[in-house]
Parts: sequence; C-alpha cells; structure tokens
Amino acid sequence: MKKIALSMVAVGSMAMAGGNIQTAEPMVELTNDTPKVETGGGFFDRFHFKNDLRLRYESIERDDADNKYRNRYRLRLGLAVDIIENLQLEVGMRSGFANPTSGNQTFLDDEPLSDYFLESLRFNVLGLAYTFGNSTVKVGRQPYMMYRPIKSQLVWDNDVSMNGVNYQYEDDSKMITLGINQPTLEEASVANDDVNLFLAQYVHKTKFDFAKLNVGAGVYYYDSLQGNTALFGKNKGNTVVNGVYANDYHIVQGFGELQFGDVLGIPVKVAASVAYNFAADDNNFGYDVAFQLGKAENVGDWQVKYSYTDIQEDAVFGAYSDSDNFGGGTAARGHAIRAKYKMASNLYLAGNFFFNELYESKSKVAGMEPKYERVQLDCIVKF
Repeated sequence: MKKIALSMVAVGSMAMAGGNIQTAEPMVELTNDTPKVETGGGFFDRFHFKNDLRLRYESIERDDADNKYRNRYRLRLGLAVDIIENLQLEVGMRSGFANPTSGNQTFLDDEPLSDYFLESLRFNVLGLAYTFGNSTVKVGRQPYMMYRPIKSQLVWDNDVSMNGVNYQYEDDSKMITLGINQPTLEEASVANDDVNLFLAQYVHKTKFDFAKLNVGAGVYYYDSLQGNTALFGKNKGNTVVNGVYANDYHIVQGFGELQFGDVLGIPVKVAASVAYNFAADDNNFGYDVAFQLGKAENVGDWQVKYSYTDIQEDAVFGAYSDSDNFGGGTAARGHAIRAKYKMASNLYLAGNFFFNELYESKSKVAGMEPKYERVQLDCIVKF
C-alpha cells in the first residue's frame, strides 16, 4: 500500500506540472518514419532531439510464485543529426541494462539512484538512415521497421532494435520491408553461436469511403537457433532441451487491420494476426485479436485497446515478442487492456492490465497452469 501511495503521489505531481509544460519544435521520432532532411537552416537546426521519461508502479501476481510489487522507471534519449540532404545519423540510449525488449529499471531500496542510474543506460540506436523517393535504407542498430496492426506484439515487442541492414518502400497502396540482421550483436547476447535473421514483409493498403484496410504478411527466418543457447541468458517460453533450443524459428505471419475514422465521434480500429513456425513440428501456432477505441493525439484525448492472445511455445521467438504480457515470451493465453490519456502537450497517463493463464510448460510448479495478473500504472513525460 505504501508503494502504491508513493506512486500515485508521483503521478499526481507530474500531472499538475504537466499543464505548464510547453512543447518544443517538432522532434524527429527514431522510428521507421524517417523524414527527408532539410539542410537549408542553421547549424543547430540539424539536431533533432526526442526524449521521454516513464515512471511506473507495477504489481505481478501469479499462482506459482511469489508476488511482486515494484516502482520502476524508463528513460529514453534520442538524437537525429542531419548530415547531408536525406541522410541522418540516429543515436539513442535507454535504461534497462541492455535488455533487448525493455528499458525498465526497478528502483532499488538499498542502493542510491546515482549508483546505478547511469550504469543502466545503453545504446539501443546507432546507425545511418538514408531516404530517397519512397524508400528508406537503415544501416546499423535501428528500431524495427515492420508494420504491426494496432501495434501488435505477437511477434515483435515495442522496444526491439534491429542490428544490420534494412530497407523499406512505402507509397499510398503498399509497404515493402526487407532486412538482414544479427540478433547476437545485442550487448546482452550470451549465445554460443551467432544467429542471423532474414526478414521480409508486404502490406497492401486499401482506402474506402468509410475506412482504411491494411492486409499483410511477413516471413522472419532465424538461422542457427536450434542447438544454440538462449540468446540473452533466459529462455522466454520456447522449448529448450538440455539447455539449448530444440527448434529453429522460420516464422510466417499474416494480419489484417481495419481503421474507421469516425464511429459515433471517435476513431476505431480492429485487427487480427496469426503466426506459424514452420521449423517446429508441434506447439507452433499463435494468434491475437484486438480493437482500439479513440486515439490520444491531442490534449484531452484518450484511447483504450483490448486484445486477446493465445501463443504456443514455439510459434515465435520468445526473446523478441511482448515482454509484458505473460511475463514475456510465449506459452500462455489471456486478455490485455491498455489505456492512455493525453493530459498535457507532452504528458500522458497510462495503465496496462493483463489477465493471463500460463501453459504448464511455463509454470514453476509441475502440473499447474497458473493464473498471471499484472498491473502497470504509468506517467510519461516527453521532452
């Protein structure tokens, strides 16, 4: 109760301060939407910053293990530098001790913040982005470029970075993404053998008078996972035998998303996605369905997303899928509710609520399919 009270005081304090915070000039997001560079301004106009700080109270309750109640933060620092026309250097750091799918860092009761705050910061973006026509090429460590219907994390967690060369073409009717990457270049990787990831995705976009429809498919081909140790020291639900992966992961994904601009005065989205791993003989299928009401775009706006996910042990590579739902990875099913409210120009309040059932293979008690419930209360400031 004490931790909840402290967290709510922090959220309230940030909320009252947020009403007086003014938004700076628009900043470049370090995502797949890399803008064309305009180099006609002054020297300092070439630098574009995007940063955010998230304070979180979190509770985790499960039938097969001790409950957790903790206060956490996530700090992300981003900078894009215009080098020449259409070419940017992108640099980003985040907290989390090099966790490949999370920047969360737990406040430690027995250690001063100064002793571990800077130590947890690591580069998660370091590369070049070149834009020409409708195409973008990214080289180095960059955020993912794949399209995800209503930000589905069935295959890709929000915070995954790609280490390699990736290309994307996009126009009004389609999006094509290709890439060659190496997950073992992550700072936290402890795999015995190097792993390569080859990816391709196609999205077809159709506009109707009343809605937009995006339908797509992707192929994500990992090599050298079978017989290899867990890439980041801890398995996330995939089948492991004698300490090594029992399967490779050659994943095919299909998805559809329908976006309505105005339903009774609010935007509405519905989506579905399936994933199948051809490199595993069993337990190789997963899916999610979701809908979203509203969009937290302007001050006073809100949005709520509901999703149901059922994902077998080897449907996807667990180390890169959703790190919050089910405690991360695969081998579970359940509901997720995610809500966000834009309280000021750069202040958001959010809450995530997960009600899951873990497969027996993921349980810490033999013969049990435990319930897993997780609550996250967030205050997010962008600067």
